[in-house]
Parts: sequence; C-alpha cells; structure tokens
Amino acid sequence: MKTNLKIEELAMFILGVYFFTTLQFSWWWFFVLILTPDIGMTGYVVNPKIGALTYNLLHHKGIAVFVYLFGIYVENELIQLIGIILFSHASLDRIFGYGLKYNSSFHDTHLGKIGNS
Repeated sequence: MKTNLKIEELAMFILGVYFFTTLQFSWWWFFVLILTPDIGMTGYVVNPKIGALTYNLLHHKGIAVFVYLFGIYVENELIQLIGIILFSHASLDRIFGYGLKYNSSFHDTHLGKIGNS
C-alpha cells in the first residue's frame, strides 16, 4: 500500500507542475519556491505544538487548494502560484514519507513515525 500512496502523491505533484505551466511565471520560480513551505518548521523553535501548527498550515493540501481557487476567483496569478507551490510541496514531502505533524513531536506524522527517534 505504501508504494500506491507514493505513486498517488507523485501524480499529484505532476498535477501541481501542470498547473504551474498554466501561469505566466518562469520555470526557475518553481524550483526556487518549492522548498519555501518548509519555513513552517520554524515553529518547532517555540515548542512541538506550535511547530505542528505552523508546519501543518503550510503542508495541508486543503489549504493549498483553497488558496489556488481563491487566486482563480480574484484573478491573481501570484495567489495561484502560492497555492500550487503549497500543493506541490506537500505532495513531494509525502512521497518521501513526511506527513502532517502531531503535537507530540516532529517525528510523529499521520503517515507514521519518521527518522531515527
């Protein structure tokens, strides 16, 4: 089943790349911005609860889709780009086994435990 989930996430990442191609941004923007949602990890400096909150806000696909659709609604490609980057990054993370975080620890995710904890 794990392989099926990774294939599904890869398909969603490719979907994100496709939606990026519909915008008027140069390709280098995608490569520069793809890791920016990881700024949500900085919440772990405060404590695991805040860290999980900030990380999950920037890695939740529902939020990413909402941001993208809002960008379409207001006809703003920058907002659409933000949604696409959030969505694509979340898919990429899940391919590598990084899921949404629980309050207990960075290593406790909805996909199981990660790392050597």
